[in-house]
Amino acid sequence: MIMDGLSAPSEAPRLSIDILIEDQAWNDNDVDDLEGLTCSAVEAACSVAGLVGQETEVCVLFTDDDEIRRLNAEFRGKDKPTNVLSFPAGDGPQPEGAPLMLGDIVLARGVVVAEAAAQGKPLASHVAHLIVHGMLHLAGFDHEQHEEAELMEALEAKALARLGVPDPYGQTSAAAAQEH
Repeated sequence: MIMDGLSAPSEAPRLSIDILIEDQAWNDNDVDDLEGLTCSAVEAACSVAGLVGQETEVCVLFTDDDEIRRLNAEFRGKDKPTNVLSFPAGDGPQPEGAPLMLGDIVLARGVVVAEAAAQGKPLASHVAHLIVHGMLHLAGFDHEQHEEAELMEALEAKALARLGVPDPYGQTSAAAAQEH
């Protein structure tokens, strides 16, 4: 799916988003317009991450717990399913004029559905949050250190606010509170 023609070409990201639905359970209508939600979440994350005015590519894969467990074991050494994984594209040279390839985001249906239910939030809101979270990782943000985590949480809250999704951190971090 290609998402172009946003309102302000010089300020908005120009996105090429490949959406792959490997686990057909994602099509069970638990999330209205999964593709539209994905595009909106990617766009919001790119905007708050400062990825504006450049053509950007990303792939979002919707899979099952078994596949994400395999990927988590292979690439992170953690033999368990997780909600979302991000795989940044290599840091090699980009051909001149080529779009910025950020990488891939993978979401696991079972884990994501269980988390949304346990947290009492709509599945679509949780999916949007995880896509934004994954995109920020692809854009180079992390949450290993306290200051990094506060910044990333604030950016997530800001992106989600653009989508009408409540702050998943409940304004607990000082950085998120300063953003609003």
